[in-house]
Amino acid sequence: MKSPKPISRSEFLNQVGVLGTAAALTRPVLAKSQPMAESPPVLPDRKIRLAVIGCGSVSNMYLPHLSKSPYVELVSTCDIIPERAQKAATTYNIPNHYPHIDQLLAGAPFDLLVNLTNMQEHARLNKQALLAGKHIWSEKPMANNYREGRELLDLAQKNKLRIWGAPAVVMSPQFAFMARAIKDGKLGNVSAAHAHYGHLGPTWSAFFYEKGGGSLPDLGVYNLATLTGLLGPARSIVAMTSIVTPTRKTDNKETFPVEAEDNAMVLMDHGNGILSHVQCGFNYFDPYGHEGTGQEKPTITVWGTQGNLALIGYDWAPFGVDLATAADEKGQRYVTDPSDYRWEMGASVIAEHMALGKEPLIQAEHALHVLEIIEAARTSGQTGRRVKLQSSFRWPLV
Repeated sequence: MKSPKPISRSEFLNQVGVLGTAAALTRPVLAKSQPMAESPPVLPDRKIRLAVIGCGSVSNMYLPHLSKSPYVELVSTCDIIPERAQKAATTYNIPNHYPHIDQLLAGAPFDLLVNLTNMQEHARLNKQALLAGKHIWSEKPMANNYREGRELLDLAQKNKLRIWGAPAVVMSPQFAFMARAIKDGKLGNVSAAHAHYGHLGPTWSAFFYEKGGGSLPDLGVYNLATLTGLLGPARSIVAMTSIVTPTRKTDNKETFPVEAEDNAMVLMDHGNGILSHVQCGFNYFDPYGHEGTGQEKPTITVWGTQGNLALIGYDWAPFGVDLATAADEKGQRYVTDPSDYRWEMGASVIAEHMALGKEPLIQAEHALHVLEIIEAARTSGQTGRRVKLQSSFRWPLV
């Protein structure tokens, strides 16, 4: 089979706007804020001291956003390629930079670690930071399997610390609109939902295709978070996974065999008869590109007995929501403005809520539930079995 043309790092960064202006400061757009649980008291006028570990492509989105937040003091950067940490520190006037997490944790004091490293390293680095007394915002996933993730959350709670995990899709005004429409009965009895997200695969690093990588934790994680956020925790799943392109070549590695799934289909049972489906992969040609500008077709659709909802654009970069009901069969488009929502806003949101002593809408338990779904999907794909889930999270969100 002929390998698809992959997406390059420069193409990706251009498409998601890293070469444009920095994102505006985000504000929470959903549920009422609540006092933060199990968190040390933080004065409202105090900035949260942040250290960023992993100064690769994702940091080029996070750092501009964090640097604009009045709740954030950027203290340190860290990367195993020292030049990247130094460059990031210079660009954003960050006073300290380190080549190793040991030096970072022993260096300038900070409150919150923002972990933007390769996904295979998340569990190890997050655990080390928790043991050093640091709160954590981790890019997805927070660990490589449910057991590791559960241990991290238990460790954080034991030490009166907090850990949160990306993605931040529940913060968009489009998600809020969809959740409220469902809650208010606009769709009648909800029955089913579908979501998809894919492109031709990143080329800037091999870790996406190696063991512990894959399209599920890189891409499917967004849709899994959105659908469980809208429809409630999944009770069980059935899935199939595959490898369509058996070998890849990336900027940091010559031709190598693909070990992690680059194609996945996941079917979830949310209870009360509600079923949903997520598909994702690194073999999707998309004429609208990764950013999806100009896209008029939905990537997420929810059906009920009296109406349906369709999210236009990806859930990490939505353009609007189409709602049709029995009373308005033609339907209308709503919430075409994403407001302050950006996919890279998670750490900024957490810093703001820590500074104000309030509980964010983003939950560690939700990220942990999505991680269990990913692991269960792989088990189901290998065994052909339906897999029951044990985790849950506080729901509804709105």
